Amino acid sequence: MVLARPRADLEALTRLTELADYIVPFTVRVVADLGVADQLADGPRPVAELADATGAHAPALLRALRALAGKGIFTEVEPEVFALTPLAEPLRADHPLSLRDAYPLLAADVRAWAGLDRCLRTGEAAFPRVHGADYWSYLERHPADSLAVDRWMSSLTKLHLRTVLPAWPWAQAREVVDVGGGDGAFLAGLLTRYRHLRGVLLDLPHVVAAAPALLDRAAVTDRCRVVPGSFFDPLPAGADLYVLKTILPGWDDAQATAILRRVAEAMRPESRLLLLEAIVPAGDAFDVAKLVDVHTLVLTAGRHRTHAELLDLLSDAGLRLDRVVGTPTLTVIAAGPAGARPTTP
Repeated sequence: MVLARPRADLEALTRLTELADYIVPFTVRVVADLGVADQLADGPRPVAELADATGAHAPALLRALRALAGKGIFTEVEPEVFALTPLAEPLRADHPLSLRDAYPLLAADVRAWAGLDRCLRTGEAAFPRVHGADYWSYLERHPADSLAVDRWMSSLTKLHLRTVLPAWPWAQAREVVDVGGGDGAFLAGLLTRYRHLRGVLLDLPHVVAAAPALLDRAAVTDRCRVVPGSFFDPLPAGADLYVLKTILPGWDDAQATAILRRVAEAMRPESRLLLLEAIVPAGDAFDVAKLVDVHTLVLTAGRHRTHAELLDLLSDAGLRLDRVVGTPTLTVIAAGPAGARPTTP
């Protein structure tokens, strides 16, 4: 066996240390929640001013910002004076693609992650074992955490709207049902761009409670109906399009198939289902789906799936693949009822 050169060995050890670190991810989340980046929008400021503006402890905030500056997130332009960097800019609330709410640090999630070892030994989710309730039931009982999750999803939705909308001819549809659409951020963005569309937002009552205000701000209330309900129950029937955006990874195969069957039951022969998914690719190539797949294991024991696994789910639910369109974020998978003639939009 040929041993690596000492320099290469040291580089590998340094890289592994960086990858195994949880200090930076946790610190990014708390600094984002404090709104530090917002306070630097007009230029560099001393850490004492930042602490006053955000309600932080100045010496502690200094330690956190120095740690992040070492990774290119913020920069210390003078002793104890910090400024934004390109990596810190998206942490501003007013950034066009703001990620300020995309990194919540939820204590419930952290406690669940401490049980990852058991997940890997059993294949079971850690969250229900730690909290005595499944993930979705827990959020229903803890409104603050549920709101943080909604904000996280809405933050990512800004990226999805830019990448997914150009990948499908929405102009050919008249009514869209966003199944499990959360607070309505995706549907509001869709209706804003395509003013001929009408929408139906369906999700659990405590989730859609925030939707009317969001839809009103987007000026689409008159074209959107909010339906409190579960996607395990019968869905609004006869729409042109049914959208499932990052829904199936939260559930095991049996539950995912049950959701798809409800969609199939509601569809007309001409209707189409659009799955917006992060698909797990083969091989060693990096893909965010491979990371969030582990997060899904910890929380729900659901999973992100390969292309072939999604096809199996569609078939089991009585649906047939029509078209697959890749985007820089999610993949658009279009399917119709198994007995209907394929379409080519």
